[in-house]
Amino acid sequence: MESKQANWIGGSVAAVGAVGGGLALWSALAARSAERMVPPEGSFIEVEGARLHYVDRGSGPVLLLVHGLLGNLRHFTYAIVDDLAKDFRVIAVDRPGSGYSVARGNPKPDSVEQAAIMVAFADALGLEKPLLVGHSLGGAVALAAGLARPDRFAGLALIAPLTQPTDQVPPVFAGLMAPPGVRELLSWTLAVPMGILNGPAAARAVFAPDPVPADFPVRGGGALSLRPATFRAASADLRAAGANMAALAPRYAELALPVAILYGRGDNILDPALQGEATAAIIPGAHLEQIDGGHMLPLVHPQATIAFLRGAHARSR
Repeated sequence: MESKQANWIGGSVAAVGAVGGGLALWSALAARSAERMVPPEGSFIEVEGARLHYVDRGSGPVLLLVHGLLGNLRHFTYAIVDDLAKDFRVIAVDRPGSGYSVARGNPKPDSVEQAAIMVAFADALGLEKPLLVGHSLGGAVALAAGLARPDRFAGLALIAPLTQPTDQVPPVFAGLMAPPGVRELLSWTLAVPMGILNGPAAARAVFAPDPVPADFPVRGGGALSLRPATFRAASADLRAAGANMAALAPRYAELALPVAILYGRGDNILDPALQGEATAAIIPGAHLEQIDGGHMLPLVHPQATIAFLRGAHARSR
């Protein structure tokens, strides 16, 4: 009897291992497929804490663009970089652990630490007081950089930014709240197949009330979210965000550089009243603009985003 039980347990463990191994292999193949669809399109540079992938276009005053959660620099190259590059030097960068940028060290750098990496990046490229642009979670990175080094940037331009702590994670991102250990296991087993299965609905939720562009998976870099490494990085970003924002938000009155905020009134991911209006009321001299639209303004409302950035640059001077 004991022998039969042992054989059953051993067989069950082997079966689970085989399934897990199969999912890991499938996830690795899916990641390679995504990377073939959406290859790197820029250059790479080593700075302290990261190997960063970035695009650098145009000439003139510098705009440094930092994307949000589960994103990559194609969220900017999709529709706004080429237009802005007519009058500016526009640099869009993959945040550490996102896109094709690699974060060094363990644990992964949080938003405050990524802000220091953005300062190191600006130093490495010899950028003279760029306008630092942050979308969504990139807005939190930009705020942290502005608080730490207000002398290093001409100003901050925040597009649908995360600015305040909140107890409620958007439902579409709930699966990213896996703790360390579980996060790694999920990234190689269920995260990629579930991402493929639920991807269209998740994209609709993130873009709502705006439509999802048909070419978002490739031209907008959406396919890169279907990789184990992207899941792990986004999970770490999201789990650290609460503590980061709780530390940053009480300091906004200290900001000593121009700040402009753009929000869509119909944002389905972050609350425009809390994250936009309340924050703008605290920051000295902050400029707030609101338009009809959702969370993914650089992709779906490029002309309004471009006009906002041009205005933010003018005010920063």
